[in-house]
Amino acid sequence: MDDKVVSNEAPKPVGPYSLGIQAGKLIFCSGEIGWDPKTGKLAQGIANQTARALENVEITLKSIGLSLNSVVKTTIYLTDIKDFEAMNEVYAKYFSAPYPARSTVVVAGIPKGAKVEVDAIALIE
Repeated sequence: MDDKVVSNEAPKPVGPYSLGIQAGKLIFCSGEIGWDPKTGKLAQGIANQTARALENVEITLKSIGLSLNSVVKTTIYLTDIKDFEAMNEVYAKYFSAPYPARSTVVVAGIPKGAKVEVDAIALIE
């Protein structure tokens, strides 16, 4: 393990984990939910939670001079597959071709009652 990624602007981890870890030229960003780091509140609805979760990933990446353009892989966790279309619509606004590789998984629950969680792997070029 090379370095832990730290940001004073991103939501604080809710458990014993780092916001991100740099391993060589890869940055592994922990899962982010639609939690607003300024208000401490969860955004309402799948679209707002997806946007906020992606913005939280972006905050982590910006703390080390990267952006969402550096992301090569994401994993999306949804509590309801019916939210896939709405999540996907918002997701498409944050990335452009060539899009990162992506997995989408339906899970029984996400911390804080969130509907969506996003983790990412980014490449330092």
